[in-house]
Amino acid sequence: MHFVYILHSAVSGKYYCGESADMEDRLERHNQGRSKATKAGVPWTLVKLISVSDRKEAVKLEGQIEGRGIRRWLESNG
Repeated sequence: MHFVYILHSAVSGKYYCGESADMEDRLERHNQGRSKATKAGVPWTLVKLISVSDRKEAVKLEGQIEGRGIRRWLESNG
């Protein structure tokens, strides 16, 4: 099982989309500032978690979400 996730930072007001097989570890790494892309927005809150069958499907969905725009994708897929 793999996950596509969307995080929100109240500090920066930004959203971040990613994929992972281990969500607990991944969210912890984001909130410890160990991810360069999200370091400035700590703390991050998980706002959407989607489980998919494998990494290939996760990467595809992540690309679709980012291509649409995370905020717009959330508005239409809540």
